[in-house]
Amino acid sequence: MDSSQTLETKQSMKQPPGLYLISFTSIWERFSYYGMRAFLILYMANQVVANNPKAHLGGLGFSEGFAGQVYGLFTAMCYCLPLLGGYVADKYIGKRRSVLIGGIFIMCGHFTLAADAGQATFFLGLTLVAIGNGFFKPTASTMIGDLYEQGDKRRDSAFTIYYMLFNGGAFLAPIVCGFFGETYGYKYGFLVAGIGMLLGIIVYLAGAEKYLGDIGKYPAYKQEVKEKGEKKPLTKVEIDRISVILVLLFFVTFFWAGFEQAGSTLTLYTDKFIDKTVFGWEIPTSWLQAVNPVFIIILGPIFSALWIKLAKKGKNPSSPQKMGMGMIALAVGFIFMIGAVMERGGDNPDVAVKASLLWLIGTYFLHTIGELMLSPIGLSMVTKLAPVRMASMFMGVWYLSSTIANLLSGLAVGFVQQFGAMTIFTFIAIFVGACGVIVLLLSRWLLKRMHGAD
Repeated sequence: MDSSQTLETKQSMKQPPGLYLISFTSIWERFSYYGMRAFLILYMANQVVANNPKAHLGGLGFSEGFAGQVYGLFTAMCYCLPLLGGYVADKYIGKRRSVLIGGIFIMCGHFTLAADAGQATFFLGLTLVAIGNGFFKPTASTMIGDLYEQGDKRRDSAFTIYYMLFNGGAFLAPIVCGFFGETYGYKYGFLVAGIGMLLGIIVYLAGAEKYLGDIGKYPAYKQEVKEKGEKKPLTKVEIDRISVILVLLFFVTFFWAGFEQAGSTLTLYTDKFIDKTVFGWEIPTSWLQAVNPVFIIILGPIFSALWIKLAKKGKNPSSPQKMGMGMIALAVGFIFMIGAVMERGGDNPDVAVKASLLWLIGTYFLHTIGELMLSPIGLSMVTKLAPVRMASMFMGVWYLSSTIANLLSGLAVGFVQQFGAMTIFTFIAIFVGACGVIVLLLSRWLLKRMHGAD
């Protein structure tokens, strides 16, 4: 093997240190978000009344339907505001500063929620967290894309590594924040989430200059104008690539609408109807939110290595193909939840009848496979296809799928009450599975419109 081949092999395996700095910062951002999300709907729906054994934990006493609507609106805003945050970062403040501002807003939001001072501070806290997500989410992801030249085969693998690492935070979050929240009171869970974000800010400030260099320092729009002169209109190739983002955005929305049931309908169903007792000990409901991140940590390295290996052989599926297969995996996962409902005898058996925990574990396992085939690949794809001067804004556009999905997730709580879990789980399985098949059929057409940027 000559020196040029050796250099190419090393490049194909080694990732830049900036990837790990951004990932480690995102670990704490995800810790704070998933930590509070694990018990958020339980906090809203908990009744502080004398005959409730969980009254001492605190709560707002919302009906489950209204709690689901608030949950859906909040999580939707966390994925909607990145469109605005990405635009501001690209045009005015730069990605580096945007991540810092976002982290500070998120931290303040959690500390406000921890005050537990009634509905006004509760909604203020949620608003601050959502604004923070608007600044943080699109820019952290696109800075990873900036670490690589166009056509670098490490990019898909890098986003899978990023996804795996920050899910370490998502794994710890329900356990740590859920422990404090469901043991000492929900306000302590919010407090721990805020401390987690504070740690992330400290890590980011300590390493940004050393490991990121000039990446993200300056607004991408101004940087491009400075380097290339006047801003030019979009080319046909750029328009074609943007159209791929928008087409896949439509279908991915339905994937996330199913996936985000984890924090709403699946949490409430688990709390009431899943047997969580293991060796005589009952697992706190919020802890089960850690199952998905555990599977990501286990499977992430496998998928990361798989994409690199297949790329070397020239057999790596295209981004649309991966996403289509991910949707089908999610659909199959909901078949396990249908099994849980059937084990209980349908939608209306005695409430004392519980379904096996294995149904839920199987659901999360397949949902994780779907997530790894779709989410990191989608993030990587946007950094390949979006015009450089608009990369953060289009990452915000990509997150719009989760905006709509989370609204549907919150509304699904009411749908389950109205139509029953069996009907809703069956509908999701069939509809998302059909979307996956359609994406696979469209994959060649989409690949042509990517003009070699996959």
